[in-house]
Amino acid sequence: MVTPSPDTARDLVTRIAAGNEPAFRQLFDLYSKRLFSFALAMTKSSADAEEIIQECFTRVWVQRHTLTNIQLPEAWLYRIVRNCTIDHLRKISREQKLINQVWSNISEPDRSLEDFILSREYQQLINQALEQLSPQKQQVYRLSREQDCSHEEIARITGLSKSRVNNILTETLKFIKLHLDKHSGEFGAAFLIWTCEQFR
Repeated sequence: MVTPSPDTARDLVTRIAAGNEPAFRQLFDLYSKRLFSFALAMTKSSADAEEIIQECFTRVWVQRHTLTNIQLPEAWLYRIVRNCTIDHLRKISREQKLINQVWSNISEPDRSLEDFILSREYQQLINQALEQLSPQKQQVYRLSREQDCSHEEIARITGLSKSRVNNILTETLKFIKLHLDKHSGEFGAAFLIWTCEQFR
């Protein structure tokens, strides 16, 4: 892996600041692999590292008009990747806490809803909701709820990033709650109110 000279990197950044797309592609080709290795070392996930590198270079292009004073482009790129990684991991952590709380609420309902939540009707409604989702979302949900897989295990099985697994589970929970509200009358409404109260 050839290390670009500082002058070459500065020239590319200057051209990118002027809106030169070939220079942007060249910068990506020169640095993406080494930056990917840096992100991978922090996340331990190839899929997450790929997302981070995409976010890094998206920021470079979106903020290209501010690049005219960059003197150390390589250090600057590593700093962007570091910041993107921190943001990415914080997002995963927040989503994981939310999902864990909702799972806990579902598995430990209050007594007023316990009979309904454990009933056959409730499970049938969940199955109906799942049938309307994509095979990918169904797989992620069932791996999490029926096989008790961790998010890391689901990511490894499906080839998705942990962030995408979190997003899918969050979207699935929201869809199930909407389905319950639509099809189960007062029980669905009560379920939604009870779930929302847990986050106040």
